Amino acid sequence: MPLNKSLLLAASISTTCLFSSAFPHTLEASLPAGDPFLWLEKRKAPRALRWARKETRKTLVTLQSDWRYERFRQDALTIAKAQDDIPKVSLGWRGLDNFTRDEKHVRGIWRRTTLDSYRTEEPQWETILDVDALAAKEKKNWVFTHTDTRCLPPEERLCLVKLFDGKKEAAFVREFDQDTKAFVKTGFNLPEGKQDVDWVDRDTILVARDWGKGTMTRAGHPFVLKEVKRSQPLAQAREVFRGERTDYRVEPFVLRDSEGAVHATGAIRVTSRHEREYILRGPKGPIKLRLPKRAEIGGITGGRLLIKLDKDPDEDWAPFGGAGFRAGSIISYDLAEWKRDPLHARPSLVFQPGPRQELSRYLISKSLLILTVLDNLQGKAFTYRYDRGIWRVTSIPLPENANVSLLTASDTSDQVVFAVSNYLKPTSLWYFDAETEHLEPLKVARESFNASRHVVEQLEATSRDGTRIPYFLVRPQNAKFDGSIPTLLYGYGGFGHALLPSYDGVMGRLWLEEGNAYVVANLRGGGGLGPHWHEAAQGASKQRTWEDFIAVAEDLIRRKVTSPRRLGVVGGSQGGLLVGAALTRRPDLFNAAIAQVPLFDMLRFTKLPVGALWTDEYGDPAIPDQRKWIQRYSPYQKLVRGRTYPAPFILSATNDDVVHPAHGRKAAARLRALGQSYFYYEDFKGGHGPATLVEFARQQALMYIYAHRRLCPDG
Repeated sequence: MPLNKSLLLAASISTTCLFSSAFPHTLEASLPAGDPFLWLEKRKAPRALRWARKETRKTLVTLQSDWRYERFRQDALTIAKAQDDIPKVSLGWRGLDNFTRDEKHVRGIWRRTTLDSYRTEEPQWETILDVDALAAKEKKNWVFTHTDTRCLPPEERLCLVKLFDGKKEAAFVREFDQDTKAFVKTGFNLPEGKQDVDWVDRDTILVARDWGKGTMTRAGHPFVLKEVKRSQPLAQAREVFRGERTDYRVEPFVLRDSEGAVHATGAIRVTSRHEREYILRGPKGPIKLRLPKRAEIGGITGGRLLIKLDKDPDEDWAPFGGAGFRAGSIISYDLAEWKRDPLHARPSLVFQPGPRQELSRYLISKSLLILTVLDNLQGKAFTYRYDRGIWRVTSIPLPENANVSLLTASDTSDQVVFAVSNYLKPTSLWYFDAETEHLEPLKVARESFNASRHVVEQLEATSRDGTRIPYFLVRPQNAKFDGSIPTLLYGYGGFGHALLPSYDGVMGRLWLEEGNAYVVANLRGGGGLGPHWHEAAQGASKQRTWEDFIAVAEDLIRRKVTSPRRLGVVGGSQGGLLVGAALTRRPDLFNAAIAQVPLFDMLRFTKLPVGALWTDEYGDPAIPDQRKWIQRYSPYQKLVRGRTYPAPFILSATNDDVVHPAHGRKAAARLRALGQSYFYYEDFKGGHGPATLVEFARQQALMYIYAHRRLCPDG
């Protein structure tokens, strides 16, 4: 296809913005039949690495020579170092817990403070566990995450701690005493292995682990659950449940109320990545609960057992006939009735999402259910209290037009902490006491850029099939709608992942402060707008994601926010595939394209680690009918002679264990063979994201230099 009029106009008016002479990555050559670049799939083969280093050097020579580069890099590094300047806390029985890493504690420190102290600018922290000191003392490469720790309610004195020796999936489990701040000498001490554990009581735990030959699933996780008593050798542990080798994994299940009382124990049989079964230990043997495969038991409050019905929109769940319960709802059982007969107790509705609503998160406090809900991608928070047969709902008056995240709730009170953020205001933490209805901001992160000259709008585009696609536009408040604003359009559109308003200090400093616009598109295939939003763009319907993205780009141009010569697209991973699809379908709409760790060759994605796990999202190219629909959009094969593409910037990583670097490498090599302009950069140390803040800052500087030179009038 000949060069379109928009790009011809851009080339004639602003050669500075296109800087065609600054692209070293072009070479006229014929493109052989088949795939001549399979050798780039050998991740660390000398030939492939030589190619990647050569291409990366070319990119660095061009972009690092820009007069803004060092300022951009230093700004990005400074902001990145300061981004986690609010210590996130959990409300425990003993105070406000926090786990953090810094320059002095590179492995991390588990610490605690009081609410009054946390309110001050410099909280006083009490150290619970210094992982660096432990590693030095025991001469181990310990890795610890607080989220893997299980403390025994209600006192939470004794904890089962996971310690990983390096970046392994297998861990040691050791019993830790928060009062003595030491490991219990005669406590539970499980050898290294892939394992999940939970307390039943002080002297009993449930353990799913590698028990030896024939106890691990094909996915590499345990499927045998046993009960272990204190001081009991593992060889004497009593088997509680045995799944199947074809399962994904088996996990322990212990159902407690807020006071720590145990009401049921058993196993969670995870049959696939998204489906599970609950099996209780009954007096006459195991009881398999009659729940949908995507249901989740949430806990107990007000004498009610709560169940979340996950995002499975195929049909409503009607256990005893009738209208049924919609996917994304929360239902409840009378706890006493359920315990008497868990197979025939009748549930009732607690929460049901409305149109374009989605349950974001829920937690249980001493006497409340707390929900955060996305309402057309705007965050809202509520408390639910069960009182004399009905659920009484109270809205929490948090800031509007923002992303509201439910961080933590106390088991011993009705205190809650939320995180609130949007595109122009940094993250703030809010404390709410439901008993007194007291709401206050606890912490506010420092600002990273001047946002006073920008505004945020939520707009909608109409996709090809008539569906309204919402998007957020962050633009200068005094914008002239003449198509002149340099604009970056960001998208993802996959795996049910929602893109919500969030503060990006680096983007704000390096892009918005320069008078530019930023757009986030909420595409089908993603999440946040109800359970159908994801499934509407999977498999044979995946093209809807690309159509939605193009519709947003066209809407921005129609509204004269920007124009093709001033519009660029950005995305990473699945979002990189999105950029590739937009690039190859409508190259006339864009003048820049940034594809970070992208998927590109969708006809071979299952042959590259770990692509075989994504066939639910895309289909399987090994199945002829499914290969046909994938072939219609696979960007690598759609890079063809006769079209001119807007000189994309492709970033990959040698050690990426999520998206193989071959996707980006092969796309760049194919562009080179077609005589097209492009930039390629490979991170030789990082994975699916930069390993260090220094590398993060460098990549951010490179990307925004590229965007400025492609989209801005002065280059």
